[in-house]
Amino acid sequence: MNYFTQSAFPLVWVVVPAAGAFLRARHATSSQERLEIWQRWWAIGAFGCGSLWMTVAFLAFPDVMATAIGFERTPFMFEIAFANLALAVLGFRAASASARERLTIGIAGGMFLWGAAIGHVYQWFANGDHAPGNTGGVLVTDILLPAVMIVLALRSRRLAAKIAA
Repeated sequence: MNYFTQSAFPLVWVVVPAAGAFLRARHATSSQERLEIWQRWWAIGAFGCGSLWMTVAFLAFPDVMATAIGFERTPFMFEIAFANLALAVLGFRAASASARERLTIGIAGGMFLWGAAIGHVYQWFANGDHAPGNTGGVLVTDILLPAVMIVLALRSRRLAAKIAA
């Protein structure tokens, strides 16, 4: 796999759920239904499947992942796999969660993924790590996955309050 493909691959977990939500939400009859569609696609596709893929990749192909992120294989990669499994479980749970729980899931995911993004940027500038799994698409997904979950949950809470008023 070439550098561009490896670097861009994580964007699948942003583009596919966004495209699916966009296509499905076109037929929604209300703002509330449209927002719920986006939240479910994002929870399952981006957060759930994206994190599950990372779990499988780090457990089944640790040498490939070590090369992709620009590091030697370490026991820490096993921990990254299970941190991603936790995010996958949270993502799948978010599919049927309340707006408040989705907000909490987004914040929890952000703590791990935004910390990872900071680590990627640090390695990039401090050590010149331009490996495809350290820069590019992974930075986008690390930032967007929790951010979009949080924004959608906040919009859902505001819409519910507006409808209740």
